[in-house]
Amino acid sequence: MNDPVLRLTGVEKIYKQGEPGEVHVLRGADLAVRRGEVVALVAPSGAGKSTLLHIAGLLDTADKGTVEIAGEALETKSDRRRTAVRRGGIGFVYQFHHLLPEFSALENIVLPQLANGQPRTAAESRARSLLSSVGIADRADHRPAAMSGGEQQRVAFCRAMANTPQLLLADEPTGNLDPATSDRVFEALMALVRDTGLSALIATHNLDLAARMDRCLRLADGHLTED
Repeated sequence: MNDPVLRLTGVEKIYKQGEPGEVHVLRGADLAVRRGEVVALVAPSGAGKSTLLHIAGLLDTADKGTVEIAGEALETKSDRRRTAVRRGGIGFVYQFHHLLPEFSALENIVLPQLANGQPRTAAESRARSLLSSVGIADRADHRPAAMSGGEQQRVAFCRAMANTPQLLLADEPTGNLDPATSDRVFEALMALVRDTGLSALIATHNLDLAARMDRCLRLADGHLTED
C-alpha cells in the first residue's frame, strides 16, 4: 500500500493583524503526497502557499489540524523531534538558492551531511554523485559567485537532497530564472526526484511546469482544490 509521505488534515492558519483583525490564510486544508509522487501547488502571490509549505516542512505550526510525515503525527511533538524529522526527512528548495557564498558547491552540499552526523568522506562522495546527476560535476570546486543562476539552483537542489530525504518541498524553485534556464533546471530537478523515488510538493506560478507533474493542487481563499 502506497501510504502518504506527507499528509495534512484540516490545517488552519490565522494571522492576527490590526485591521481587519484576523487573516485566515488556510481554512481546513487537506492534502496527501504519496511515495514517488510529484505534486504541483499553484497559487497567486499572497494566497498562502509559502505558509502551507512551512507548515508541511515543520518550520511553522498550524493553529488547527494535523501534520503527518511518513505516518507520524508531528504537530504536538517536541521541538527536538520536529527538528530531527526536518533535518533528516525533508529537503527544502527556495526561489533564491541561499548558498553559502564563502564555500564551494561541493562544500555547500557536504555541510548539511556533516551536521547530520555523516562522515566527511561519505559526505563528499555523495555530494560529487549528486552534482554529477544534475550535470555540473565540473563546478564542484567553484563558489556560488563563479556560477550561473541555473548552476547555483542545481547546487541548491543537490543540497536539499544531501541527507536522502523522503520529502522535497520547493517554493518557486525556478521563479528567479529566465524561461530557457528555468526549463533546463526543472528537468534536472525532475530527473533527480524520479531517480531517487522521493515525494515532492512544488509550488510554482508556471502552469506549463505544473502540467508536467503528477497532480496539480490550487490554493485560493485558504482552500485547496485539485485540478
